[in-house]
Amino acid sequence: MATITDEQLVQNYRSGDAAAFEQLVRRHHDDLIRFLVRLTGNRAVAEDAFQETFLQVHLSADTFDVTRRFKPWLFTIAANKARDALRRSARRRTLDLSAPIAGGGGGSGTGSGGGGGGSDSGARTYVDLMEVDVPPPDQALSDEERNRQVQEAVDALPWSLREILLLAYFQRMSYNQIADALHIPLGTVKSRLHSAVAAFAKKYQSQRLSSPDQSTPPTGSDHPPAL
Repeated sequence: MATITDEQLVQNYRSGDAAAFEQLVRRHHDDLIRFLVRLTGNRAVAEDAFQETFLQVHLSADTFDVTRRFKPWLFTIAANKARDALRRSARRRTLDLSAPIAGGGGGSGTGSGGGGGGSDSGARTYVDLMEVDVPPPDQALSDEERNRQVQEAVDALPWSLREILLLAYFQRMSYNQIADALHIPLGTVKSRLHSAVAAFAKKYQSQRLSSPDQSTPPTGSDHPPAL
């Protein structure tokens, strides 16, 4: 079943194959949870949004156009459910992250026309800052602080910029996929993403410079990737 596409799994589920739905959940669990944790800044809210997302997939499976890609549809639902979950949450969002940002050298990446990002010779870029992985038990405190700064920089963005930044750089969706998923013009995608990267970079750099253990300005990662 691992070779079956998401779209085929949806079609199979429509035909009464309950295992197809379970396969969709397992296939997208890790990526979706990481996306929702970074989007909301709260693990509990992310878990709630994850459950609500797949409930909506279940309810709307018959309306999904299987000639289109499933993943952009799924992540658009997830972003909407995350927004709803945050509105329902009476408590202030906490910085409960699933992993710190890995350390690395300087350098600037160059984003592709498709909205994703890249790096040269392993150099760190703002794309790298959006990654979330499971941390090793002996993760350094400095990495925890860096991850906190990243989350705070993401949280500082207006929702429309935060959502588009994560879809582009975390999920590597293309401009066209984002435009289709969010029902906004292609030009709006590009302008919002440019604004989002600039705002994130400014906030992150400010935090890095004001951090007690940051005695000198960070080098190599001062500029966001070209859009």
